[in-house]
Amino acid sequence: MKYILAKWKWTLMASFAIIVASLIPIPDNPPLGDVPLIDKWVHFVMYGGLVFVAWFDCWLQKNKDKTYLFALVVCIYSAFLGGLMEILQGMTGYRSSEWLDFYADAFGAVLATVISVVVHRLLHGCRPS
Repeated sequence: MKYILAKWKWTLMASFAIIVASLIPIPDNPPLGDVPLIDKWVHFVMYGGLVFVAWFDCWLQKNKDKTYLFALVVCIYSAFLGGLMEILQGMTGYRSSEWLDFYADAFGAVLATVISVVVHRLLHGCRPS
């Protein structure tokens, strides 16, 4: 367990921050509340950011041999966490659960995964196996 905490500490901290942010009550008049679709953008950035954080943890480990399987697992983990948070938000009584929020979570995770794989290929001059 200690090994996993040390190896993936930033990913775990980002996941914890997302869980807390997803489950705390939000004010009636949130900042930037007048920006169109701000809630969807926040979801997109949070779960896409989680993918980038996982790749950052990987980079810190000096592991250049990450595979498409790693990318897929990270993408699914991020999207799954987004779906789980939507379900839990619907159970709180003070937050709502929306399919469009989950779609924003998943789209952010997928786009961040694609970007991460492309950057990985460019930096290492090779194609992940």
